[in-house]
Amino acid sequence: MVSTLVIVLFMAAFQLGFALHVRNTLIAHASEGARYGARADSSPGQGADRARQLIRTSLSGRFARHVSATRTTEGGAAVVRVTVVAPMPVFGPFGPGGELKVSGRAYAEDQ
Repeated sequence: MVSTLVIVLFMAAFQLGFALHVRNTLIAHASEGARYGARADSSPGQGADRARQLIRTSLSGRFARHVSATRTTEGGAAVVRVTVVAPMPVFGPFGPGGELKVSGRAYAEDQ
């Protein structure tokens, strides 16, 4: 009975760690895509492509299906925002469902 409890706690801790790893990786790649898209000789679309490429390389293609980039104004400055919507990673038959939505921003260089 104690071993069952230990296994359940281990699986829950592993699930949490795995979800945090994927979330942090997606945030890093969205930020890198935003920086790439904010360059003076680039476009937001190229930033989204860069983020998609990085996500496919480090995680899986299923996490890179919904990547978008927009150019907006925040606080009077032009900003490129790359948004990634990915499924919540689940280890085993149990775990949280839903999706992760993360974004990265960078100031546009051509302002």
